[in-house]
Amino acid sequence: MSEYPEGWFRDGRPADGQGIDDTDPGRTVRVPAGRPAAPPGTWPDQPPLSSRGEPATPARSPVRYPTGPGSPARYGGPRRRRWLRPRRIFGVLALVVVVLIAGGVATYFYLNGKLARGNFLADYAGRPAPGSGTNWLIAGSDSRQGLTTAQEHEYSTGQIQTTANGLSDTIMILHIPAGGGRPILISVPRDSYVNIPGVGMDKINAAFSIGGPALLAQTIQSDTGLYINHFMDIGFGGFVNVVNAVGGVRICLPSAIHDQASGVNLNAGCQVLNGGQALAFVRDRHSFATQDLQREQDQRIFLAALLRKMTSAGVILNPFAALPAATGVASNLTVDQATQLYQLLSAARALRDPLTTTVPIANANYYTPAGDSVLWNNALASQLFSALQHGQPVPANLITGSTLG
Repeated sequence: MSEYPEGWFRDGRPADGQGIDDTDPGRTVRVPAGRPAAPPGTWPDQPPLSSRGEPATPARSPVRYPTGPGSPARYGGPRRRRWLRPRRIFGVLALVVVVLIAGGVATYFYLNGKLARGNFLADYAGRPAPGSGTNWLIAGSDSRQGLTTAQEHEYSTGQIQTTANGLSDTIMILHIPAGGGRPILISVPRDSYVNIPGVGMDKINAAFSIGGPALLAQTIQSDTGLYINHFMDIGFGGFVNVVNAVGGVRICLPSAIHDQASGVNLNAGCQVLNGGQALAFVRDRHSFATQDLQREQDQRIFLAALLRKMTSAGVILNPFAALPAATGVASNLTVDQATQLYQLLSAARALRDPLTTTVPIANANYYTPAGDSVLWNNALASQLFSALQHGQPVPANLITGSTLG
């Protein structure tokens, strides 16, 4: 049975087609004959009858929800957030990529422009032909540029330079094989007694003092037969700044070393060296019986540790460390005119873990008119440099390695 008596209605039209008096103040309803009239207000309004004569279920009005961001949908369920739509997501990602690329390109050209360049590798009559792989000449000069007078005293560098070009106590050749083999880092003793073009026989660091990087590069090429593709030089001040820029370099010493001449004062064990400590460490030779020959090994080990730190994830992925480190390096290096930043990055990767050795030596205390010098073993040296020039394997007996003093 219906909840409401048949015939009652709310829209002014009864089931039998009779109307109502809309003008009646009491809204008295006229009903079909035989049905008693109900007093006004007794019955509630009822829905219209269905086709079967029963009250129809009233239609529900749709639920209205707020339509702002994060609101549910108009007809139920969570509303999709506008900012999460795929098109918008891809647009944001594309913008981020563009910004990163633009920033990377701008940073690259900024750092590339910070490099000091010079015409150090000009052609000359008799220059060796380009060989297999790439050869870098790496020099460490005693330039005090970038150091204050107080720092010169603190680092025991002294203040007097004997020549306008200074001296080069560190000379290395980095060979990067063409076929992707392991790089080789070769130390050239600063007291090597060689023929300097236009000068004659003298210690090799005299070439740097007399003619700067250009004459040093010509001397190396003439005496080794290697074609030098790139040159880089860093002075005392630049070295200190680079080490400090990367937050110091960790070195594990087998024993304590103390030397007044270099200013080194380090305990045994593992420790992080700041720029000043690192400079003293790579300059120290008086602590060792073999002096320069051991210092060269320490320099090679430290250089590899420095490059591993510079190219580590902790530095590269941290822009607050990477940018100062890269700026510190670029601002303190001198390179040849053709060298670009991407080529320096290639050299940095090669210096992370190279094979290391020293030019084969016949006599480490060879007396000459230039003083106590180092005499090469010319036969073995020619074998070493010929293998590099022609892309051949270097005999294992010519790779001496590096051990901390």
